Amino acid sequence: MGLMLLVLPLLLPVTYGLPFYNGFYYSNSANDQNAGNGHGKDLLNGVKLVVETPEETLFTYQGASVILPCRYRYEPALVSPRHVRIKWWKLSENGAPEKDVLVAIGLRHRTFGDYQGRVHLRQDKEYDVSLEIQDLRLEDYGRYRCEVIDGLEDESGLVELELRGVVFPYQSPQGRYQLNFHEGQQVCAEQGAVVASFEQLFRAWEEGLDWCNAGWLQDATVRYPIMLPRQPCGGPGLAPGVRSYGPRHRRLHRYDVFCFATALKGRVYYLEHPEKLTLTEAREACQEDGATIAKVGQLFAAWRFQGLDRCDAGWLADGSARYPVVHPHPNCGPPEPGVRSFGFPDPQSRLYGVYCYRRH
Repeated sequence: MGLMLLVLPLLLPVTYGLPFYNGFYYSNSANDQNAGNGHGKDLLNGVKLVVETPEETLFTYQGASVILPCRYRYEPALVSPRHVRIKWWKLSENGAPEKDVLVAIGLRHRTFGDYQGRVHLRQDKEYDVSLEIQDLRLEDYGRYRCEVIDGLEDESGLVELELRGVVFPYQSPQGRYQLNFHEGQQVCAEQGAVVASFEQLFRAWEEGLDWCNAGWLQDATVRYPIMLPRQPCGGPGLAPGVRSYGPRHRRLHRYDVFCFATALKGRVYYLEHPEKLTLTEAREACQEDGATIAKVGQLFAAWRFQGLDRCDAGWLADGSARYPVVHPHPNCGPPEPGVRSFGFPDPQSRLYGVYCYRRH
């Protein structure tokens, strides 16, 4: 199968916030996602409750622990403390329902759902009700609200959490445009990733992602990012941008999918082996080395965040053969950084090595 290239420059400036929309997405407008942070409401006798959360987005990686800062105060300051109720929840996004995370009154608290055993309040200082989330998962990114309730009054602030990651297009072994939305979710999960959000795809486009095949996003819209307008990709007369097909039927329509993988809590490496391997032999070789065969999302994350640079094509867990290039050089494909793909070769062929993954 022909050699394919995904181009994504590694170190380019990133801007945040949602852009305006006029058929394509180009640049940012004012970011009002944190509207309400630091506002206050009047209590009795002119005392105002104020909740403070950071305006900037917090960035971290899968498997880490993170603190979502939230403090409250009274204006003017009170002489004696008051009993308040604290509630944290994750806001609805892309059709997903809101999720309760934690509620607390004094030292008593309750956690919910997948957050049980992973979250607690940081009440080290007076008026500090920051939330710590441990063992972060891919689905933990998003916007969280911290609410402080004092009697009949309440005030809240937003904290936006993003996982450092990389967006990559994924195509079925059966070829182009073979995945409905639910199948797209499944294949991303199988590759150690999730379906990318529009914000993640837009940020990847700002960093240089150029891909002519349309793919599913988390909100069940279908889009593709174009840096270099050309005839097969909407025509040379259209400006660069993230092109949109709009919402599509989750079951009936079929496209590729854009996946999002975060920075690794482990290491991907090319296994030095005296011979080239079949796919089955590649899996066994990684196991013998105390590792597992790497997934596509892990290879992209290692390329992006660990600088994995290797000119040897190797098997991956999905049966594809790829190799990562950070510093292009002669006899190693096109002159741009990227993860090269040979598609899905015959599993019995002995033309490739293998990329393994070992968790720290």
